[in-house]
Order: sequence, then C-alpha cells, then structure tokens
Amino acid sequence: MRGAIAGDIIGSYYEFHKIKTKEFELFHPKSKFTDDTTLSMAVAKSILDNEPYLDNIVDFGLRYFDVGYGGSFRKWLNEDEHRPYNSWGNGSAMRVSPIAWAYESEEKVLEEARKSAEITHNHPEGIKGAEATALAIFMARNGASKEEIRERISKDFEYDLSRTVDEIRPDYKFEVSCQKSVPESIICFLDSDSFEDCIRNAISLGGDADTMGAIAGGIAEAYYGIPKEIEDRVYGYLSEEFLDILKRFDFGV
Repeated sequence: MRGAIAGDIIGSYYEFHKIKTKEFELFHPKSKFTDDTTLSMAVAKSILDNEPYLDNIVDFGLRYFDVGYGGSFRKWLNEDEHRPYNSWGNGSAMRVSPIAWAYESEEKVLEEARKSAEITHNHPEGIKGAEATALAIFMARNGASKEEIRERISKDFEYDLSRTVDEIRPDYKFEVSCQKSVPESIICFLDSDSFEDCIRNAISLGGDADTMGAIAGGIAEAYYGIPKEIEDRVYGYLSEEFLDILKRFDFGV
C-alpha cells in the first residue's frame, strides 16, 4: 500500500504539469497526497475494522474533501443516498491496493476488489480495473515473475500488455478510464527495473500521473519493495490519522 501512496504523492504535481521524460524531481516542492491516498486509507480502515467500504469512503471523502476528486465522485459524495453511478474511471483501481495485501487467496482478493469498486464504479470496466490491479499486486507479493503477471492479466482481463513504455509515451494523453490507464500503469511496472524506475515510467507518460503512479507503485512495492529514503519521505506528507492506519495495517490491529 505504501507503494501506491508514494506513487500518488510523487505524481501529484505532474498530474497538472505534464512531462514526457523520466528525468524529473521525484518529490517536487508542491507534491502532496491526493484522493488516491485518501481513499486507499478508507479501504484499509474498512478492512481493519470490518466496516463497509462505502461507509469509510464517504466518511474520508467528506472529511478530506479538497484532495482532487473527479467531478462525478464529488457530486456522489454530496448526495443523500450513495448509489453506484456506473463509472469506468480509474478511481476503482487507485484505491484497491490494501485489499491485495490483506487477503491470502486470489478468490478473496478478487471478490473484495469487486466489492470495493462497485459501490461507485459498477461499470464492467471499472470493476475490471480494480480486479486486475489487485491481482497483479497479489501475484507480485507472492513471488510471481513479471512474465507470469503479464500472461495472467492479459489472459484474464484482455489487456494488451505487449507494448513498452517507450512505445506508449509519444502519443499517450491524459486519460481517466480504467481501460486506457490501468493496462498502461501495469506496463510501467513490467517495463521497469526498480521501484523508482517504475514510478518514473508512470509519470513520464504524461497522463493521470498521480493515479497511474499509485497503480504502478502498488505493484512495484509488492515486487521490489520500497527504498527506505522514498518511504521515509512519504511519511512526512501524511496526516496522523493515515500514519496510524498504516501502523495498524502492518500489525493487523
């Protein structure tokens, strides 16, 4: 989960300052956590306290309201009844990483990923994006190779993972749909040689940088781990509430 948070924070500045290079300042003076981190924390708290995903996503969403939610999600937060709105956006994938760490079978990970997505993103592509991201993280943390992850995700979710970052980058534009950002984020991991390189890949595409950083970073953490210097920097951006959730998540309390 820390990998997703790191990717979110590093990508936050570059979401609105697009770049097409891997040479950039990793932590910009205006870096911050955004909705990706906030809603991941909501999902993590739901797991820790055995509470509905919906309840904590609404609670965290309203209490951390100015962290960059999309327009449809902001409108949903302010409604009296919180019903799914058939979204295929990548918000379902950005918040799913805690689930991939909390459960010990593929079946349970996929089931919970689907549950966490469908409270808002009940479009098939929205659910698929969350499931694919969670499964990739789960496989990585259980020792799967990159080729095993590529083959499984390609087969199960019909994503084209045969491309490279260098092939994608020139024509890639800002995209919030799962179907046009989740596969690219997974490729950023597959086409990397370290945690930092994965994040640099994701930011360099010039797309939805914080969310793609979160998706790719979540997988990269499970595969590579996170360099201590990056992890320590990340903690400095987080609220005490978020730090407490991370600590509890580590120890399952």
